Amino acid sequence: MFKGLRTTIYQVSDLDQAKAWYAKVLGVAPYFDQPFYVGFNVAGFELGLQAEAPAAQAVENVLAYWGVDDAQAACDHLLALGARLHSAVQDVGEDIKVASVRDPFGNVFGVIENPHFKV
Repeated sequence: MFKGLRTTIYQVSDLDQAKAWYAKVLGVAPYFDQPFYVGFNVAGFELGLQAEAPAAQAVENVLAYWGVDDAQAACDHLLALGARLHSAVQDVGEDIKVASVRDPFGNVFGVIENPHFKV
């Protein structure tokens, strides 16, 4: 029934600025680019940006982690591009490391280095 996670959507106040920022972060252009929504293909998963649709309350109880080879390097890259630290790199056991930042639009963006998980 379930095929796995497909899309993580971040709500942004300025779609053009967010599109440019995430293109730098991800190193790819969006595959879907409309005035209301921008989608990036990240190794077969979608990172979506939704325009002018802020939630009534900030969503703080869901955190998507994007897989990386090196959590510290990924976190440093995000911070160098203007993100703010949300949670520093932590080893959560068995060589798995996680960290998170807030993008310039207030969304929490997580990274995970997990040598045991293969797509």
